[in-house]
Amino acid sequence: MPLLALLMPVSEAAPLAVLLSITVAAVVVIQDWKHVHLRSVLGLLLATVAGVPLGLLVLTHARQGVVKATLGILIMLFAAYSLLLPAAFQLKHESRLLLLLAGFFAGVLGGAYGMNGPPLVVYASLQGWSPRHFRATLQAYFLPASILGMLGYWSAGLWTPAVTHDFLYSVPVMLPALFLGRAINHRFSGAGFLKYVYAALILIGAILLVEAVFKRV
Repeated sequence: MPLLALLMPVSEAAPLAVLLSITVAAVVVIQDWKHVHLRSVLGLLLATVAGVPLGLLVLTHARQGVVKATLGILIMLFAAYSLLLPAAFQLKHESRLLLLLAGFFAGVLGGAYGMNGPPLVVYASLQGWSPRHFRATLQAYFLPASILGMLGYWSAGLWTPAVTHDFLYSVPVMLPALFLGRAINHRFSGAGFLKYVYAALILIGAILLVEAVFKRV
């Protein structure tokens, strides 16, 4: 989403990102449905529905720059600390409270910025899931969540012919990359995979922080 927003208006980038998300999630779930933690997906989705209204309030009333900057800094601190002390944040048993909190904040960020991912990635990394479970479970969450989001964009008139054109233009490039990503995912070990996850979280946090700073300038 941040990368697409550099190339087109947010009103087009958001529905395009969601269409691509639906396609990716559908393929992944079909391929790896046996690796989905279904109970985690259901809990995350339930909490997400509760968080979306608060996200819409943040979108319309809060100072978005401050919220984005704070979120970016917190994500980077968590990821950096986890890289330095990899065993510091590992759950031995599934925590229902953390599951609901992750889903709730994913709903808040989804409602406010269309970015559900960071809380979900943090929660999945705490679980210590294998790369296959990590990928399959998060995409099983994104499939229904993205479909609901796309219905919202459609009702708001944001699913335009231009969005559909860009989506169809992107699919021939996206699909080979999707299967390449699956092959790479299956070659990861648990510890090595988490290092890449934390590095990606640092990048996401940095993007949020840079967006917050530059939009204030």
